[in-house]
Amino acid sequence: MTDPAVTLRNLRTSIDNIDAALIFMLAERFRCTKQVGILKAEHGMPASDPSREEQQIARLRGLSEDADLDPEFAEKWFNFVVAEVIRHHTAAADGR
Repeated sequence: MTDPAVTLRNLRTSIDNIDAALIFMLAERFRCTKQVGILKAEHGMPASDPSREEQQIARLRGLSEDADLDPEFAEKWFNFVVAEVIRHHTAAADGR
């Protein structure tokens, strides 16, 4: 029989590793979106692209269903991230 304390420790170690990977992936995503914001600012493009956002939501909802993740959660996460990206893009356009 497996010791529950060992199993718990192993699961928590896996969770910690996944959290670290998520943080680094999110940082890389923001490095890319920062470049998008600079490009948009240089060319007078709007910070937000509702059409692109709708496409991404549909894509992420499909991926989340394939991954057995709640699509509502995936959409909430995306909207949270996009709000921050738009804030960065707006700041870039304002020269901040």
